[in-house]
Amino acid sequence: MSRSNERRFITRVAQRYHLEGQRQAEIARELRISQATVSRLLKRAQDEGIVRISIAAPEGMHPEKERALRERYGLEEAIVVATSGSHIEEVMARIGEGAAFFLEATLQNGEIIGVSSWSQTILKMLDNIHPMKSGRAKAVVQMLGGVGNPSVQKHATQLTSRLAQLTGAEPVILNAPGVAASREAKIVLLGDPYARSVMDRYDEVTLAIVGIGAMEPSQMLADSGNIFSGEELRELTDRGAVAEIGLRFMDASGEVVRTPLDDRVIGMSLEQLQRVPRVIAMAGGDHKTEAIRAVLLSGILNVLVTDPFTAERLLDEEAPPQSYHEKAV
Repeated sequence: MSRSNERRFITRVAQRYHLEGQRQAEIARELRISQATVSRLLKRAQDEGIVRISIAAPEGMHPEKERALRERYGLEEAIVVATSGSHIEEVMARIGEGAAFFLEATLQNGEIIGVSSWSQTILKMLDNIHPMKSGRAKAVVQMLGGVGNPSVQKHATQLTSRLAQLTGAEPVILNAPGVAASREAKIVLLGDPYARSVMDRYDEVTLAIVGIGAMEPSQMLADSGNIFSGEELRELTDRGAVAEIGLRFMDASGEVVRTPLDDRVIGMSLEQLQRVPRVIAMAGGDHKTEAIRAVLLSGILNVLVTDPFTAERLLDEEAPPQSYHEKAV
């Protein structure tokens, strides 16, 4: 077959499939060729530029920013939500909506979900999740102690319980503070067999949903009492800390900042989080850009849900990231 006739044949197969809506099996039957040959010809049509696929993104979508974030930070998925402004309340609401849809679309049967219990953005996500059929997830495990100031403690417990209800799962509540008064106090608290059994389940988590904190704690976390003192936070800053997940801290390059304060935290460690197969983070806002970038460089995340303004800041820095740490498998 001459080259021109070959290209004509490839073009006709492509027309049948892409323009006339014929299925591959139908094309194969009518042209008396195998379906594998049809598939191979369709691939060649793309490789040789006979078929050029373009995507017209709806207004407000940001596919180029999402692609750039995936490539720059080694993410499996990046979701840049549509928002009309940079006001933090609107940003949080839109991020929550985007994360809710992604969770509904990708949640696997039998998942064991770990969740940050003191995140206002995750609360926004819950407002947008539709109830799923019973048994979609197996359990929702609280990743940081949920006992604190009674005026806000209910949010932490309700967050875990409500996510479990929406996903048809069993809620697993960590009935302990996020920060113990001392290392010795933590040992005593973990002497409770139920608290210990909750933390033993961290290695079973298949999907973690986390918020990202800057060095200034969120209002919800500060009000809960599950936070270090100003002096202790300054010590962490002096050691280079710029970001936290579940009161575990890291520096601007994504390295863990280790201090004796770790011995007082009752919750999942960053090493355990690193081993979770899929970690989704929800965060945005100018004040969190440095923290988000640090967590991205750590290699812990698989998925980031953020806003377009934060995405631009994460992509516009002059010096590109040197590398990101490989996620454990």
